Amino acid sequence: VQLQAYGGGLVQAGGSQRLSCASSGNLFLTNAMGWYRQAPGKQREFVAAISRGGNVNYGDSVKGRLTISRDNNQNTAYLQMDNLKPEDTAVHYCNYGMTITGESSGSFWGQGTQVTVSS
Repeated sequence: VQLQAYGGGLVQAGGSQRLSCASSGNLFLTNAMGWYRQAPGKQREFVAAISRGGNVNYGDSVKGRLTISRDNNQNTAYLQMDNLKPEDTAVHYCNYGMTITGESSGSFWGQGTQVTVSS
């Protein structure tokens, strides 16, 4: 399984960004896709997950501001991030094969995408 992440960059506080993650290869897993993030000096944090059937789950720190979606035909997930805050600054990692609850054992990772929110 290969994952290609797109999006990220610099945005002002209150702004929006959209990340996408395209998966390819032997997509035999039926688990969720989603994102984690890691800020400097902090542990990796669960951000959002979406199952193949469209069930979603969000980390507590992003609820109400982020929306995850998925195009199964394109094997691509999207993360719309609105009302961004400086504390959202982190490297965001897309994931294929995680569980909807955020467990990542045995799953696949994309390259990190830097999201920087300026105050």
